[in-house]
Amino acid sequence: MYQVRKAVEADYPRILEIYAHAREFMVKTGNPNQWGTNYPPVEMLQEDIRVGNLFVVEREGLHGVFAYFSEPDPTYGYIEGGAWLNESPYGTIHRVAGDGSGGVFSAVLKFAQDCNPHVRIDTHHDNVVMQHVLEKHGFQRCGIIYLEDGDPRIAYEKV
Repeated sequence: MYQVRKAVEADYPRILEIYAHAREFMVKTGNPNQWGTNYPPVEMLQEDIRVGNLFVVEREGLHGVFAYFSEPDPTYGYIEGGAWLNESPYGTIHRVAGDGSGGVFSAVLKFAQDCNPHVRIDTHHDNVVMQHVLEKHGFQRCGIIYLEDGDPRIAYEKV
């Protein structure tokens, strides 16, 4: 069974390996543009560790990594082509990555729902694998949100 805990600086080399694996997987599955070759940037990961928003999924070693935020996501303030299901306080999952071990997202979702049963997440149009995973786990597609740089993302919510 997987455990989730806050990431620490000592986890950093393995976190980088997991994100590299995820970027390679994205390219192989038709999603080369969402994270490109260097997302998430080193500075973002270091800041997430520093403020306590980066988490690792472990079971005899690290198998996954993600960011979790309990405050409202500013890019979720406007949604196009749909609507959020609920306006109550929510948690947001970002930058989910795994090393190919099955069940990592289930552990991420359990952690998020233990923090707040109302969860939002978004993904790139080309990330059909993540879209499938989200829908399999009961998330509903709500519309399109735009990142700070203007890139559109499909918004999902689970209440």
